[in-house]
Amino acid sequence: MRQQRHLAFHLSATLLLAVVASAMWAAWLGWDQQYDVHPDGSQTGPYEAWQVIGLVLTLLAPVCWVASRRHFPVAVIGVPIGLTVAAFYDWSDDGSGLYVIGGGMVMMGSLAATIAVSAVIIFLKRDRRDHVDR
Repeated sequence: MRQQRHLAFHLSATLLLAVVASAMWAAWLGWDQQYDVHPDGSQTGPYEAWQVIGLVLTLLAPVCWVASRRHFPVAVIGVPIGLTVAAFYDWSDDGSGLYVIGGGMVMMGSLAATIAVSAVIIFLKRDRRDHVDR
């Protein structure tokens, strides 16, 4: 019974973190769909650097919080799922089909980032605990 509650907690926490990540995507990136056309005819966008930085910094807080409570799988799985679903939804109207590659890149990048951040947080907590125990 305890194991079932533990699994239910992890699944619901992962789902909650995925919803938070999708909501943050919508808040930071979902509203900006216009490409910027420069005088030379080149295009950039639709996102500005400050939007992506804001998304990353906003998601850093819940990932650090969850990882500091030793729920490594929740942090590592929740954010990439949420961002990947949001990216696929946001970009799925692309007729070229390249949104699949972009979504895969979002998944791999967010997975790598959450693993790195979670590992650092867990290492720092373990290192601090080792110093306290001495």
